Amino acid sequence: TGATGPLRLKCREFQAEKLSLAGIVSLLESLDPSCVRRVDLRFRNLGLTGLSVILPHLSRFPELRSLKLQYSNVDVRRPTPESAIGIRCLAGQLGMLPSLRELNLGSSRLSGNLRQILWLNFTILEILPSLSDAMIPGFHCLNIPMILDLQAPLESLELAFCSLVPADLAFLSQSFHAPALKRLDLSGHDFSQGLLEPLRLLLEETSASLLHLDLMECRMADSHLDALLPTLRRCSRLRFLGLYGNSLSTAALKDLLQKTLELPDLHLVVYPFPVDCYKPEPPRRVPGSRRIYEEPMDGERLAAATAEISQLLANSGRTDLVWTYNPYGHGALDYFSFSDAGKARSLHCRKALLPPSQNPGVFRLIPVLFRLIP
Repeated sequence: TGATGPLRLKCREFQAEKLSLAGIVSLLESLDPSCVRRVDLRFRNLGLTGLSVILPHLSRFPELRSLKLQYSNVDVRRPTPESAIGIRCLAGQLGMLPSLRELNLGSSRLSGNLRQILWLNFTILEILPSLSDAMIPGFHCLNIPMILDLQAPLESLELAFCSLVPADLAFLSQSFHAPALKRLDLSGHDFSQGLLEPLRLLLEETSASLLHLDLMECRMADSHLDALLPTLRRCSRLRFLGLYGNSLSTAALKDLLQKTLELPDLHLVVYPFPVDCYKPEPPRRVPGSRRIYEEPMDGERLAAATAEISQLLANSGRTDLVWTYNPYGHGALDYFSFSDAGKARSLHCRKALLPPSQNPGVFRLIPVLFRLIP
């Protein structure tokens, strides 16, 4: 494998899980650069240092539109000289991907650093050309050109559980990305406090383009949803709304249903178990787990609430609209499903151990699945 090896792979989507850094680089170098439009490197704990090694290899893919880096173990909540340099590297390397339209940084802790990642300022431009590997051991920031920012606005941005602060959402709402966003995932943030108003302002800016909005596990109660409803109703193209894991009552959910029926493209709403359907008992530990607790559910109340919501839905005549409290298995919109047509080949890679007689203790990286994605 690698740029000089005999193996050449043609695929549009490349996904690697739990592969070594060297293995990922080797496979990326084996890909036909004209074909790749998505790279998905999940569960790799790469950190800023690992990303600085891998991202330069992506600049050879002129059609790369989607980059998924969830669970990369990036944590810049406490600024250090090293993290500042790592952020500059990340921003500069993202800026070298001219076709990038989808970015997933889920579960990275980015508090206060979104501007630096999605927008290079002139101070960084002055510093980048002078960076050298000798000055910053472990980081690979050479050959980054003089660029201002990502060269086109993102259309899909997934920032679930990223520890964002109000300044991050304020930047995003004022950036050139906001009016272009079709998919936005801000799950796992506490919108019961100071993030609610920045979120509302951001939704104002995205309302003309937004198709998919995920706000799951965001500690929202009825009053917070009520504050967002006028803005949500202006998201005229919205197709998906995810609210699972929030503390909403049956009454609030029924109100939401009735007030969003006017959204003609809304086809799927994932709602939470209503708070009034829980039993007044302390949480109990999930069997087999030491730290996971669940609140006991009143089955009769849940059935009644579900029936009320189903009846409202039936009375509305919206047979194309689904409301469910099951967050799984609905085939959430993929970026390419609403950005263009066509089919894509996906390359999924895993690592397989060679027989000891052939190569003891050495892992071989092999493609195990090609599939067509509609």
